[in-house]
Order: sequence, then structure tokens, then C-alpha cells
Amino acid sequence: MTLEELLAAGWEKDGEVLAKSFKFRNFSEAFGWMARVALAAEKADHHPDWSNSWNKVEVRLTTHSEKALTEKDLALASVMERLAG
Repeated sequence: MTLEELLAAGWEKDGEVLAKSFKFRNFSEAFGWMARVALAAEKADHHPDWSNSWNKVEVRLTTHSEKALTEKDLALASVMERLAG
């Protein structure tokens, strides 16, 4: 997905950070989604900053080594969107 498509899907750009709050039906769904994203993140060697509280997952993406948003962030955000279905 492009940055514009991600913004239209509810992501917010704050400087060099993409952020979104995902809400699920319950903790199991939220944690299951996080586990699936974790596998994709590990494979891409690009990891989110995130936190979970019951059925909500707060996500922040940036490429720390570049101190900027990169294609890695857009790709991981796209995976998150696809897995959130």
C-alpha cells in the first residue's frame, strides 16, 4: 500500500512515524494478530513499536536506523492491514 492508501485506512503520519490503533473483538484476537505480525516482522527484520491493552493494539512504525519513514514501514503497515482483514 502507498502512504496515501495507508492514511486513508486510518494510519496517521506524525513526523517520521506512522501510527494506528487497531481494535479487535477480544484479547485473543488482538494477541493472535500480534503473533502473525511478529512472524512477518521477524522475516522482514523490521519490528514495530507497539503495545497491547486487552482488545487494542497501538502501533508506531519508523525506521530507527534511518531516523525516517522508509519502504520497510509502509510494507509492514500493509501487512498489518492485510492481517487485520
